[in-house]
Amino acid sequence: MKTFVGIDIAKAHVDLFDTITETHVQFENHSEGIGRCTEYLVSLGPQLIVMESTGGYETSLAIALQSSELPVAVINPRLARDFGRASGRLAKTDRIDAMLLANYAATMNPPERPMRDRKSRLMKALVARRHQLLQMRSAEKNRSEHSHDKTIARSIRAITTMFDRELKKIEEQLKTIISDSTELSQKVQALISVPGIAETTATMLVTEVPELGQLNRRQIAALIGVAPINRDSGSFRGKRMTGGGRRRVRARLFMPTLVACHHNPVLKIFYQRLLNQGKSKMTALVAVMRKMLTILNTMIAKKEEWNPNLA
Repeated sequence: MKTFVGIDIAKAHVDLFDTITETHVQFENHSEGIGRCTEYLVSLGPQLIVMESTGGYETSLAIALQSSELPVAVINPRLARDFGRASGRLAKTDRIDAMLLANYAATMNPPERPMRDRKSRLMKALVARRHQLLQMRSAEKNRSEHSHDKTIARSIRAITTMFDRELKKIEEQLKTIISDSTELSQKVQALISVPGIAETTATMLVTEVPELGQLNRRQIAALIGVAPINRDSGSFRGKRMTGGGRRRVRARLFMPTLVACHHNPVLKIFYQRLLNQGKSKMTALVAVMRKMLTILNTMIAKKEEWNPNLA
């Protein structure tokens, strides 16, 4: 019989449940505990291990398990919650959540997450840190508008300068990593050839969406969360909505999409046609984002640069 394992992640410990022995096991969430957890799972030989994305607490364990060639799927916590409600399990404890994840693995059999190499993990961390610094820098800039005291203004300028210095360091690190990789360099060069896509956005895409160029147009749209979702029942035809997917990628694609609507010759015409058909501006923007993603996906798959005649 196939063994499926669910792992509930907490800051201090991780709880395991497998579908064969129906046993709960707990390990501490530090290097020694992760080592013992990995040894235990290797001896168990599961068909699939499922854990939730918990904002970083799962990273070390997922890397250790994947390094031991164990099959790991990291899922959106919302999927586990919805599965629990559908199963009639409303109670919530670490042990119950581990059991729920094991049952989710056995029932839904989600795809394994491909293992990122060290360079990819570093790039992902640098891109995330860059976004954090930009948010903090923006907050300081906003405070400067209401600062009437010279001492406070000097303090804000000093902090802003520090943010600029750190941002420059991160951008230099990212450029070095990309320049050292022929594959990444080619992808970035292809992406920035598209009007509306700058180097920052291209770096974010190759880091946050490594699947780019490996999926079809429907899959890439669903992955990012810009695919329209039907809401029909009987004779009722509900409004199509988008959602799910990688929210952070959607958020960071908003401004590039806005730029493309005004400066990309293909997407500008597409955007205006949607507006002329009576679509709202936000609906049209999401449609442009979806079209832009499918174009980028095709370019990376074919290893081609921007060609408006083929878009």
